[in-house]
Amino acid sequence: MAGHFHAYLWTGIGEELRLEEERRTGTPEFPGSPLPPMRTADWLARPRRQVSATHDSVADALAWLDREYTLVRRNLLLPADEERIGRPVRLANATESLGGAVDVQWGFWLTGGRFASLAVVCCPNRSAPHPCPLMIGAT
Repeated sequence: MAGHFHAYLWTGIGEELRLEEERRTGTPEFPGSPLPPMRTADWLARPRRQVSATHDSVADALAWLDREYTLVRRNLLLPADEERIGRPVRLANATESLGGAVDVQWGFWLTGGRFASLAVVCCPNRSAPHPCPLMIGAT
């Protein structure tokens, strides 16, 4: 499969992000954990079932980010201070990053101690030699 982008979404209890053994490659806990990896590119080392979407173009990956950000904002109660960064700035930065083959990671605290993580990872990836999760089986 030619260059493409894998999208990942996690929402959960923010306190769980302290479970670093589940977030670092090479640990027994890493492959089965739903928690976002410490390094964005390491999403590619997770099972393909954790891929939320795959896109062939930057435009499609950006549309996914925009749609998921809007859903999180509407349904999971982004705090008001998120507006200091905001959607337009996030999308402009993501456009530049993905266009240069750099992964995008958005993370933000939600109300009630929850956390949301949205990631788009370039595949193949120049910062991590993981195989494409779509090519390594359905686990």
